[in-house]
Amino acid sequence: MPLEQAQERLLALAPALPKQTLDLRNDADSTGSIAGIAQRYLAQDHHALRTQPAADLSAMDGYALCGDGPWELVGESRAGAPLDGALTAGQCTRISTGAHMPSGADRVLIQEDAVREDERVEATEQPSEGQHIRRAGLDFSEGDTVLRAGDPVTPAAIALAIAAGHASLEVVAPPRVAVLDSGDELVPVGQRVEPHRIPASNGAMLAAMLARLVGTPERIGPVGDSMEALGDALRLAEDCHVLVTSGGASVGDHDLVRAALEDWGARIDFWKVAVKPGKPLMVATREADWGRQVILGLPGNPVSSFVTAQLFALPLVRKAMGAASPLPHAHRLVAAETLPSTGPRREFLRGVSDGVQVHLASSQDSSALLSLARANCLIDRPAGSVECAPGETVMAYNLQSG
Repeated sequence: MPLEQAQERLLALAPALPKQTLDLRNDADSTGSIAGIAQRYLAQDHHALRTQPAADLSAMDGYALCGDGPWELVGESRAGAPLDGALTAGQCTRISTGAHMPSGADRVLIQEDAVREDERVEATEQPSEGQHIRRAGLDFSEGDTVLRAGDPVTPAAIALAIAAGHASLEVVAPPRVAVLDSGDELVPVGQRVEPHRIPASNGAMLAAMLARLVGTPERIGPVGDSMEALGDALRLAEDCHVLVTSGGASVGDHDLVRAALEDWGARIDFWKVAVKPGKPLMVATREADWGRQVILGLPGNPVSSFVTAQLFALPLVRKAMGAASPLPHAHRLVAAETLPSTGPRREFLRGVSDGVQVHLASSQDSSALLSLARANCLIDRPAGSVECAPGETVMAYNLQSG
């Protein structure tokens, strides 16, 4: 199945999750406060409850003027303490950035262009009418839609929501996610590794990737290659909205995940995607008492597992959380070296980019963790591409942003 078709089909299966309230106050005991939360997405549009700025403000430090000069200085307007009264022609007041413009003032003379002697102010350069004034409603007005459903709750969005008068936001609750890695060759982290076995690194890697979205996923495994062991492990995930497995999804004699899933009551939706690395990706669903579970079976090779998590697991969880744009966004880079031609599958090469040019990481083998850890992007090479010469444009996905 082509990549975009597989992504569309997977996202259509994303579980529906309830809303929750995210408290924007800094109360130490507030429930669901912003402190320490993972990513959230807005469950609904949010409208401004006030106008920002609520009145005309000065954009600079200097003097608020009324009419032509020279001007008589009559007091001060500073942020949080406006001038008590109004200006008449020939008057001015000292004003600071962000302070209310007094009634009657029509422009601001910046500090650098002002000459003051006692209570008399003159201008070395006359400001035009309306200059250096931030008009009421410049940012937004009461009733404006300031945040939209599906927007991520970023630090800037939090500041905007508070400025618009909100003490809380309605967001989509995160899904319960479990990560299961399987294989007789896997040794739990920290234990002695014999030559014929390898450390179980995929589970920790996938959990760390998903933690940006959901906090700490449930970890299951490593699980041995037997129907009994896999069945016991799957029962531990019965309350999870999304189960991500690693290993056992291919077609070898000991790849038992598909059979174990079917015994568990899951239905295979699709299997195998035309990408490299990551062809043996499996998607299944299971109807639980509380709703639909989605199971994403990733390959066991670490690079394949990582790449398919970027392209499928993270978008699936973002979609379940209400993200308007759950898929990763590609950007253009310039190839700094020759990139090889591709075969019948779309290829994602690990690359190292400075933001303009991109080099290939040292190894493209699907088991090579050293080059994966040093890569900061995935170079997207269409199926059946000819060699890409240095200087040509390629599309790439930033790995740091998922």
